[in-house]
Amino acid sequence: MLSNVSIIVLNWNGWKDTIECLESIYQIDYPNFNVIVVDNNSNNDSINQIKKYCKGMVKVESKYFKYQSANKPIKIEEYSEESLNKIDTINENLSSKNLFLIKNNKNYGFAKGNNIGIHFALNYLNPDYILLLNNDTVVDKLFLNELVSAAENDKKIGVLGPKVLNYNSLNGDVIDSLGGIINLNKYPGYFGISKNILDKPEYFMGLSNDFIDKTEYSTGLLSRDWISGSSMMIKINGSPIKYLDETYYFGCEDADLCIKMKKEGYKIVTVLNSKIWHKGGKSRKRKFSSKLSNMFNTVSTELKFLYRHNRYFFLFLPIYTIQIISNSISGILKS
Repeated sequence: MLSNVSIIVLNWNGWKDTIECLESIYQIDYPNFNVIVVDNNSNNDSINQIKKYCKGMVKVESKYFKYQSANKPIKIEEYSEESLNKIDTINENLSSKNLFLIKNNKNYGFAKGNNIGIHFALNYLNPDYILLLNNDTVVDKLFLNELVSAAENDKKIGVLGPKVLNYNSLNGDVIDSLGGIINLNKYPGYFGISKNILDKPEYFMGLSNDFIDKTEYSTGLLSRDWISGSSMMIKINGSPIKYLDETYYFGCEDADLCIKMKKEGYKIVTVLNSKIWHKGGKSRKRKFSSKLSNMFNTVSTELKFLYRHNRYFFLFLPIYTIQIISNSISGILKS
């Protein structure tokens, strides 16, 4: 039997992105999955619009797929935050073509919002894998097949991610992320690998082995230190870590989880044959409307991450401070 995957999509005032993401999910070839949309107390018409989409009343347009009316209506199993504690069993007649909609009382941020979905999946859906997927993404039809296949071929793989492409690029072939590396001696401690190039090995010849292992490239897998939370699949069976750290409100949760998984002996990999398209940064922009508040939140979160994982944090703090100032000046000059 194929592994069961619970896909969790977090929404906050972003229903237009969310229904495009959902439509791409409901067109994938992988047959054994369920979808959980967790709404972080949206104050716009998100809930109603998601319901209308599921009824087939809202047609989704995208340059990455053609809308299908045949997969509608999508049945919704709806829960308030309070009702989650009163569930005995879920509707056993629900299939992969249904949707679980959880309505939170507050905007809990990325970590706790996703954790509510994870908790629901672990309690009632018995998944082999949890896939966290940003609502501003569109997925390829085979993306989940490739992720599951890679995970099943190596039981020591604990976290997997697809190749993340830039949604807004002309041909949709510009790489936004191939996972990332951890270097706690340099602020912010985690660094994504993104190249505005086509996916060909020869373009990576100048990169160090920390960025790309050429022997693994031929297998379609890249060893990484962390995978972006924009699309991160977590192994459940046997794994000691299943939840994000909720003390991070927005940012670093993905790198934090991956560091912990690696310490437990699990591999972190990017699966090159799996791909999604990502719009990028929309929730952060909505939550932190001013550049100053966005910068403050980012710096404080990243210093918290470094403090937790670099045992020599205070020795490096002067260096981090210089790097933060340098990065800030560079950002101002570019803006």
